[in-house]
Amino acid sequence: MAQRCEITGKKPLTGNLVSHSMRHTKHRQMPNLQTKRIWIAEENRFVKMKISARALKAISRNGASATIAKAKRKKAA
Repeated sequence: MAQRCEITGKKPLTGNLVSHSMRHTKHRQMPNLQTKRIWIAEENRFVKMKISARALKAISRNGASATIAKAKRKKAA
């Protein structure tokens, strides 16, 4: 299963762990993904989505329908 937010598109980043002796080791930084059931009032149903904490905050601020519509417009552009 992909580690990607369905709304914001956040995905794992790569970086380095750097020890005291400056030895670099590759490291993956995973997004804070949560599986949530979101109520869509227009469709009168729940939708199960894997979203990041930032997307969850946007949904609580702007509403589920507006946030999902904005994400669809952004993907289409």
